[in-house]
Amino acid sequence: MGLIYALGAFLSWGLVVPVHFRLLDGVPAWGILAHRIVWSSVFIVLLLTGLHLTRRGPRVSLQRRHAVLLLSALIIAGNWSLYLWAVQNGRMLDASLGYFINPLVNVALGALVLRETLRPLQLAAVALAAIGVIAAVVAAGTLPWIALSLAVSFAVYGLIRKLVPIDPILGLGAETFALLPLALVYLAVAPTPPGQDGRLWLLLMLTGVTTAVPLMWFAAAASRLKLSTIGLLQYIAPSCLLGLSVLVYGEALPASRMLVFGLIWAALALYAVDAARPRPAAQAP
Repeated sequence: MGLIYALGAFLSWGLVVPVHFRLLDGVPAWGILAHRIVWSSVFIVLLLTGLHLTRRGPRVSLQRRHAVLLLSALIIAGNWSLYLWAVQNGRMLDASLGYFINPLVNVALGALVLRETLRPLQLAAVALAAIGVIAAVVAAGTLPWIALSLAVSFAVYGLIRKLVPIDPILGLGAETFALLPLALVYLAVAPTPPGQDGRLWLLLMLTGVTTAVPLMWFAAAASRLKLSTIGLLQYIAPSCLLGLSVLVYGEALPASRMLVFGLIWAALALYAVDAARPRPAAQAP
């Protein structure tokens, strides 16, 4: 079941979510984000109520240290906003590159912040990814700010969630409810959609499902699979996003960008080889 949950999460993020957001092209990115927060809140309330009734739900015990979840909520909201803008403005290729870089940023943050030791292949993978980013800067004459912002913001979000342990569903609920007042204020000032388009309303309501369900599938997969397996499966989503951007939505893939993706894929191959290598068992004291 763990593999099925993981495939569901990553295929949703790589195929269902971007196509869903492209169908909302007429709605501003911040309007989609506000609806995403509101309808996710409704969905999570229903879910927590159902779990409570079946006596299998997480206990609601937010502590003072969990106030830092407000920061993680703001960071993930910024990440969502930039991703939505990229999808709606024909920049899926940049979004894909960002999520290819993200796992390597996670490795670098683990070394810098958590003092995790980088193994030689991991160090080589991070170095190759850095060379890829530098190559993109040289080729374009400017920073690939969309890709870097998406990669870094999602990595920082993951770091905060790692440092503040909390049940995944409860944590998602706390972050969503923290953003809910801002979303309601935005929708009161700039109602979206302004008309009575039933199809558009349905698509906006479904953003709550396409936001919350993949996150819960991911949490279920993480509890059942090895971390190395999750790490390898993680690249399904940006690969699907890359295919969508070029094959379906017709974004150009210049040779310079192919070089960047080649370096990133080489880095990911090194990372995958390192993750798949068997580790010696720790000796018992």
